[in-house]
Amino acid sequence: MNCVVDYAPDCDFPLENLPYGVFSTNSNPHKRIGVAIGDKILDLSLVCHHFTGPKLVSQQHVFRESTLNKFMELDPASWLEARNTIQKMLSLDNTDIESLKGCLVEQKDATMHLPAVIGDYTDFYSSVHHAYNVGCMFRSKENALMPNWKHLPVGYHGRASSVVVSGTPIRRPKGQVCPEGASVPQFKPSVLLDFELEVAFFVGGKTQLGTSIPINKADNHIFGMVLMNDWSARDIQKWEYVPLGPFLAKSFGTTISPWIVTMDALTPFKVANTKQDPLPLEYLQHNDPYNFDINLTVAIKPEASGIKSVVCTSNYKHQYWTPKQQLTHHTVGGCNVNPGDLMASGTISGPEESSYGSMLELSWKGSKSVPLNDGTTRKFLLDGDEVIIEGFCQGAGYRIGFGSCNGKVVPAS
Repeated sequence: MNCVVDYAPDCDFPLENLPYGVFSTNSNPHKRIGVAIGDKILDLSLVCHHFTGPKLVSQQHVFRESTLNKFMELDPASWLEARNTIQKMLSLDNTDIESLKGCLVEQKDATMHLPAVIGDYTDFYSSVHHAYNVGCMFRSKENALMPNWKHLPVGYHGRASSVVVSGTPIRRPKGQVCPEGASVPQFKPSVLLDFELEVAFFVGGKTQLGTSIPINKADNHIFGMVLMNDWSARDIQKWEYVPLGPFLAKSFGTTISPWIVTMDALTPFKVANTKQDPLPLEYLQHNDPYNFDINLTVAIKPEASGIKSVVCTSNYKHQYWTPKQQLTHHTVGGCNVNPGDLMASGTISGPEESSYGSMLELSWKGSKSVPLNDGTTRKFLLDGDEVIIEGFCQGAGYRIGFGSCNGKVVPAS
């Protein structure tokens, strides 16, 4: 596609992408909705009068909001109409290019914010490789997967208040830990701080309490995806997770990338779903592909050296449970959802050691060291370490990128 903004073929944000985000600038501190294009942002609050299609002509106000929730509340036809309108505005075929003057902001001059008010956040556990690895570490190969794992998308309700946008420092948490062989816990900063490579989706539309989303309509409620780092304190987690699961080990911080890549942009990169054996119950079965070929990397950059080291190379397609299955199962009991709710994949690990999506797996519970390019090693994260998650889909002559999801560990208070 030919665009009024010049960009390189390996740019994350070509005309085929058009992810949504919320930004501000020093010259205009008000938060507003924008679309990433090349190294710029199209300020939708200044061009919303161009949305004159049948679905959006009466909804132009959603682009003047300070978050994306109102836009997310609309239906997939409205989202597609918006995408087509923006592509037309930014195309060289646009005969009214002059109207874009003053509406494009340099990304380097913008401050990014959370793209939506996140009312609820749920984290799933959908990578069979990750679940198997963790099961082997803490149980046995024969008993690695719990009996329910291949029958339903396991998940837990996370803490929405501590979801932060990329670039926000993450303070090392304190909590109760019980060292090996001890009979009573200690209160101290976590020493087994970890990242988790994840991808999350934002819910679109809303449902009423007591209703559910059937599997054949689940994609109508999936707005778009972001990268995620579900920071985890493994020593705190080990002591607290029985009997009710993660609590303080997860609630201290969850980082997401600022740009939401829409499902329309990801459609060309659908791949076959992972074969599920045994077949799940009928309400979770769907034959249409809803898995995605998203290349993912995790890097660690120590503060002392500033040298970046990729420690994980994985792919979203390794997921066992699809987003449609996650959402359908989430609502099957009558749980209502709202626009801006966030639902995460769980750690994405592949079959190879290089694709393990956490330090817990890469160091195999701390039994071996992970080498970095500056000559140092890690078993878990140290203060000053910056974790950088990146992802993209590769098209023919273009790529659909997510930008960066990064955060630096700062010492416990």
